[in-house]
Amino acid sequence: MQREPGENRKTASSFRPSVDLATWIVVGAVVAICFALRTDKEYRWLVKYPSDWQLPLADWINAGMHWFMALPGAQPFFRGISALLSYPMGWIQDLLQWLPWPATIAAIVILAYVAHGVRLAVFTLIALLYMVIIGYWSESMNTLALVFMSIPIAVSVGLAVGIAAFKSERVNMVVQPTLDLMQTVPTFAYLIPILLLFGFGPVVGLIASAIYACPPMVRNVVLGLQRVPRDMVESGVMSGATRRQLLWWVQVPGALPTIMIGVNQTVMAALSMVIIAALIGSSADIGWEVVSTMRKAAFGPSLLAGIVIALIAMIFDRISRGFTDQQRLLHSTGSTVWERHRALVVALAAMAGLTLIAWFVPPLREFPDAWSPYRWLAKELNEGVSNITRSYHEILDGIKNTFLFFFLLPLRVGFETAVRPHIFGFSLTPGVISGYALVCVLAAAGAWRLWGWRASVIVLLMGMWLYFGVEKVPWPALMLIVTVIAVQVGGLRVGALAAFGLLFIAISGIWPFAMKSIYLCGAAVLTSFVIGGLVGVWAAHSDRLSAFVRPINDTLQTMPLFVLLIPVLMFFQIGEFTAYLAIIMYAVVPAIRYTEHGLRRVPPEIIEAATSVGCTRSQLLWQVKLPLAIPEIMLGLNQTIMFGLAMLVIAALVGTRGLGQQIYVALNAGDTGKGIVAGLGIALIAIIIDRITQAWSARKKAALGLS
Repeated sequence: MQREPGENRKTASSFRPSVDLATWIVVGAVVAICFALRTDKEYRWLVKYPSDWQLPLADWINAGMHWFMALPGAQPFFRGISALLSYPMGWIQDLLQWLPWPATIAAIVILAYVAHGVRLAVFTLIALLYMVIIGYWSESMNTLALVFMSIPIAVSVGLAVGIAAFKSERVNMVVQPTLDLMQTVPTFAYLIPILLLFGFGPVVGLIASAIYACPPMVRNVVLGLQRVPRDMVESGVMSGATRRQLLWWVQVPGALPTIMIGVNQTVMAALSMVIIAALIGSSADIGWEVVSTMRKAAFGPSLLAGIVIALIAMIFDRISRGFTDQQRLLHSTGSTVWERHRALVVALAAMAGLTLIAWFVPPLREFPDAWSPYRWLAKELNEGVSNITRSYHEILDGIKNTFLFFFLLPLRVGFETAVRPHIFGFSLTPGVISGYALVCVLAAAGAWRLWGWRASVIVLLMGMWLYFGVEKVPWPALMLIVTVIAVQVGGLRVGALAAFGLLFIAISGIWPFAMKSIYLCGAAVLTSFVIGGLVGVWAAHSDRLSAFVRPINDTLQTMPLFVLLIPVLMFFQIGEFTAYLAIIMYAVVPAIRYTEHGLRRVPPEIIEAATSVGCTRSQLLWQVKLPLAIPEIMLGLNQTIMFGLAMLVIAALVGTRGLGQQIYVALNAGDTGKGIVAGLGIALIAIIIDRITQAWSARKKAALGLS
């Protein structure tokens, strides 16, 4: 049989390993050498980064901070800003406390009706009445005063910075990485320098809230201005508009819908800082009620107060989201003066009328404590929790210990250390180790056959992780693996970012704490992604389940992070398992939402074509819908990881050891350098993962023709 010219070359080339595969073969050899040498005394540095190689970055930061504080006029300047901001904040607090509760409720309900109609108005009314009846009205008003001050500051600064970044590419090159750091560095990390500059008190919480809430406004301003249609801008130029007129009369109005989405996100970010603000100076707001009752293990009162924060977040989320509707914005800008301000006139009239009536009806000025069911509810909740923990103590402990010994501990220290006869029922004999290695090799071979060699590499990496654990992986091996993944997925820039970030974590001395954080966050993210993916697939095929899950997701995403600790603390007490569950509660939401969204976005014509050729429901899901939805699902994984890292710092309150704990230790000690270094460690982990997953999603979209 005669071969076609070039056939031999083609066949030979098909067996030639690609550059990427050859790279992984080299990486595998290096990693194997690292593991082989790690038990040798001369090479112990492969597992534990030598202290002689570390740089005293925290000390340098502290020295710089002390030098700055010693400058003439520095401290009086910042304390003067704090005093200046305290006046308007005090006025708003006094006004909200002076107004009778029916007047404030009427104004907010009317605002909710204008934003989104009757249903939102009814929900707002019920939520606000809960705050009154449960006895937290005064504390809620102090919280609103903080929010009412922080939001205008964050929106104003965000608008100015966003416009500057839009107009200047140089400014934008500085702003974008700064925003990445502001959104990924845990808030507690930069609370320490803020406390040193501005002192303790409610204003410090205000400043911290404004800083945290600013980035989404900046991003949406830049995005909105970039998306203004070119013909609209050209029309403004042709009409003779100056640069300032073009900006404020053409570009900003054209970008208003996107800017309003930024306002919505700014509102939610400010509300999420309520409890953190309470930790650094508040004493009479709803955040302080949650913190103080949690410290006393009074779960009933803490849950009742936490519900108040969740309700405030939902109200503001729905109202601000209602005002982001583009058609509503266009309608309001084209209406008469009376139509635009009718709701404001009605709200002011209602407030004035109800304020007048309240002077003659005392319960409308201050809701009587005797009418509040607070004490009864708090007592019943506390007793209910105590009864459950007493009655089901063995079951709850069994659940916790099962996850700790058979899932969390192996991920942290590996089967090599975790497998013991009194726990697993067997020991790691040479035969068991050989069997485990054989299973990994067979699984990798099967993955190669089904999905390609990259899937095989993933299987082998997971097998290595399970056997050795996160804490015992040699740091050069982990740095090499992550850098190669970053280069192959996102290119040299992403690879350089990954290498720099991991090197910073190593030389700053926080590598062991970072590994503990990665282990716990990785375990929670893995669980969240599996659960969220399954629920998302089900919800994509069931409108009834989707309608049931949606409000649960909204509640979990709008509820402040501290509140999520309350229910798991009730039953499982302090420990890693409690932190693990709290992270899952927060991180599972994006996995559900993005999976459902991706599956529902699959074009109907593709589904019809697949059905017409005889695909079963199972084939339609696994061979058509899921492959096309992979980009959205990967974005969901990205957000799940980001949410997990955000919750990791809060979860450190319940006993975890890692970077979050280092931040709390630094906060209590006033150690600026230690807090910032630990915060930057979490930020760099988040940014590296974000860049890799975003690049992978973009490549997948391009491969599927969805870019």
